Amino acid sequence: MEKIIELLNYEIELTNNIQISVKAILLVTITLIITSLILRFFKKIITEKLSNDDKIKFGSLFSYSKWLIYVVIILTTFHNIGVNITAVFAASAALLVGVGLALQTLFQDIISGIFIIIDHSVQVGDIIELDGKVGRVEEIKLRTTRAVTIDNKVLIIPNHLYLTNSLYNWTANGKETREDISIGVAYGSDIQLVKKLLIEAANSHPSVIPVPEPLVLFMNFGDSSLDFKLIFTLNNSFEGIIPKSDIRFKIDALFREHNISIPFPQRDVHFNKTEI
Repeated sequence: MEKIIELLNYEIELTNNIQISVKAILLVTITLIITSLILRFFKKIITEKLSNDDKIKFGSLFSYSKWLIYVVIILTTFHNIGVNITAVFAASAALLVGVGLALQTLFQDIISGIFIIIDHSVQVGDIIELDGKVGRVEEIKLRTTRAVTIDNKVLIIPNHLYLTNSLYNWTANGKETREDISIGVAYGSDIQLVKKLLIEAANSHPSVIPVPEPLVLFMNFGDSSLDFKLIFTLNNSFEGIIPKSDIRFKIDALFREHNISIPFPQRDVHFNKTEI
């Protein structure tokens, strides 16, 4: 028994001013284990009746709060058992400064993640475009957001990018989005027929919804073509690239059928003959 007590009271000297006994280490370990069990029980009770989306949001906030609680408990336990916390901070001041600089971006991500979860600017299932990349949000964590692109590639987006870049949320107003296809036809073409064929191409695709109706705009008299824009509404913006490609195929087929040509840029080059 005396040997056990002696072992528990054995002190590990970290510096001249900091000594930690084996008993203190065991006490902190037991305290952390008990705290972890209590937090798990608390999380289970809170999330039991929450929806899946709310569970994800609460889990993100809970994971951040959990580590803060652990730090507070460790410092409090050390203080109560007589460890000089001030000396600990003084001894690790340089290390803390270095770690603080290294973790600056990490804390930016965490703060941004909290803002995202609180203000609902981005939610699971939303289709977002950030820095030219488009994906469907699958998971929102405190540090990163996980999104999947249409070609099934995973985007891991650091949350601080939401604060430093323009974010487009395609589905904030629903999954339906207005899309457009630009096309030019040769001068002399029947523009009323062009308009009719473009609308027919849009209406032929099952992903294009009838209301609002597809619209054709005469954009400009170009250098080599009459420029039009076909505007239509898709029922699923995430897969918009596929129906837009199908509609282009349909436009090409209809134009060929009705002898409407799509010109390529042409330039007239004139040579001045200089007499010597």
